[in-house]
Amino acid sequence: MWFDPICPWAWITSRWLLEVERVRAVDVRFHVMSLSVLNQGRDLSADYQELLRTGWGPVRVCVAVQQRHGPDAVRALYTALGTRIHLDKEQRGPELYAAALTDAGLDPALAAAADDTSLDAPLRASHEAGMRPVGTEVGTPVIHAPGPDGGQVAFFGPVVTPAPVGEAAGRLWDGVMLVAGTPGFFELKRTRDVDPIFD
Repeated sequence: MWFDPICPWAWITSRWLLEVERVRAVDVRFHVMSLSVLNQGRDLSADYQELLRTGWGPVRVCVAVQQRHGPDAVRALYTALGTRIHLDKEQRGPELYAAALTDAGLDPALAAAADDTSLDAPLRASHEAGMRPVGTEVGTPVIHAPGPDGGQVAFFGPVVTPAPVGEAAGRLWDGVMLVAGTPGFFELKRTRDVDPIFD
């Protein structure tokens, strides 16, 4: 799964995937994408532009952790960041990043990576790897999974709230994989009529 820590919908999908991992033969790995990268140069509201301006920090920290400690550490950090950002409603910034790193058993000094623009090249590479198979008309989450013919399927979503648990999570996975693995299948969508539900 490709995620941006600031996206509440990606957070919910990630919690669903961790449930899927419990009930299906699925190994979830987390990779960084960036809504700030995706939306560069687009005409957006001032509020959303501010969200994206503050979105660089957490993804840079995730990239730094990926480089130094690998994918398992990214998984732990994403859980720590998401808990603080989405459940605890903490303000993004150096204190949150240091606390999340500590929660994940990592060096809180890595919070300084939030301002390190040298991480933008590997961030963009990870972003591109996630988005290339699905295009740029989607956001996060993006999932890549084994396809029915031995290839790979990639898709945006699912956008769901709250995250299904137990066998309900497994059934949703089965259905998503069925439609995603159908050649020529592109989209299911309806208007969102509820905000993200985190519990």
